[in-house]
Amino acid sequence: MTPEKVLFICTHNSARSQMAEGMLRAYGSGAFEAFSAGTHATKVRPEAVEVMAEIGIDIGSQRSKNLDVYQGEQFDWVITVCDQARRECPVFTGAEHAAHWGIDDPGEVEGDEPARLAAFRTARDELRNRIRMLMLTAGREELGHPVAERIPEQHA
Repeated sequence: MTPEKVLFICTHNSARSQMAEGMLRAYGSGAFEAFSAGTHATKVRPEAVEVMAEIGIDIGSQRSKNLDVYQGEQFDWVITVCDQARRECPVFTGAEHAAHWGIDDPGEVEGDEPARLAAFRTARDELRNRIRMLMLTAGREELGHPVAERIPEQHA
């Protein structure tokens, strides 16, 4: 069976969409192909890399990409993870499914490093829950293995 292609979109492609791409790539195990992009791409936030490493996923080699690199491509799912990207995102006519996950931007949190990292962890954990639901919704159980069960539970 062909893997389902999923594109995660946020404004800067620096944290939320990058974390979602990394998680789906790690947990999807061949059932999904994960991609991410931004409406105004910048660079991957070091805090995102750090909190993903805490759960055993390395996104350090991922790079921020502008949405236009995917124009004309076909995706099974196109998911916006922030409200601004939802407003600015072009319609992907080839997308079978579209969804919006309004995840607060951890990059907007000011304060010391522990406060910033806590915001990134909150976003990561919310994304992990939504990734689990996506994997269940996408019906991967027909492959003979419930891939959503591969996602570890949140750390306390």
